[in-house]
Amino acid sequence: MEPDTAPRPLDHVERAHLRSPGDASHVMHRYDAAPEFGGLLERFWIPVWSVPPGREAPQQVLQYPVTLLVVSGDYARFYGVVAGLSTTTLTGDGWAVGVMCAPAAGGLVARGSVAPYTDRHVDLAEVLGGDGERLTARVRGAMAADPTSPAAHAVAMAAFGDALRPLLPVDAEGDLVNRVVAFVEGDREVVRVAQVCAEFGLSERALQRLVQRRLGLTPKWLIQRRRLQEAAERLRGRGTTLAEVAALLGYADQPHFSRDFSRVTGMTPGAFAARYAS
Repeated sequence: MEPDTAPRPLDHVERAHLRSPGDASHVMHRYDAAPEFGGLLERFWIPVWSVPPGREAPQQVLQYPVTLLVVSGDYARFYGVVAGLSTTTLTGDGWAVGVMCAPAAGGLVARGSVAPYTDRHVDLAEVLGGDGERLTARVRGAMAADPTSPAAHAVAMAAFGDALRPLLPVDAEGDLVNRVVAFVEGDREVVRVAQVCAEFGLSERALQRLVQRRLGLTPKWLIQRRRLQEAAERLRGRGTTLAEVAALLGYADQPHFSRDFSRVTGMTPGAFAARYAS
């Protein structure tokens, strides 16, 4: 897979990655998960980076409501959902192979509620046991010679598949949380928790318990995260005012939008647009 070089609209994954303009620290290879993992795994990402000595390249992400499994040369981790802004700082030369799970997967990997993993990570072996250790060894062996090689990527992804295939099929509750997240992410008109309850015939308490157990957060967070990701995408373009962005995302007024955006990203929408606009 060749790296992307031409400017184009941000896709479903890229809009969450707040990559600084001019950041040439890494090349990102991305692959869809095989169809057999539908409902469990969404996408693999494989960054390969080279950062000059003494320098750092922070990578900030408005994470989707999913867990992640990541193996690098230095660590192998299971990540819960990050409620705020996730930051990973790249240094030196390195690589990582990560898989973005479907919303259902976290509870299957953790074998229970994912709430204890919110805003934290643990070693893969803590959740996958010996399968996690074997997965780590296979990925590192595949990537050792040439981490840019598509053949190495294929072997590494197959290792993830072998470790996670026993979690299939996705359970009924997992299928439900997948559909809840898809509904919230796919409809800009969804701005209230009551709309989600009505769509799925759930009481607010039942929806709260489902989302807390399978994602570790709240239905309100789901809605806010989708709005902020779309805001970040729109603010990186040109020709749309802050008031227009706020209105498009269903905010009652611009100050409310600005408060939400600043609280999560640490920047006002105006400052963000000035820094990231393409």
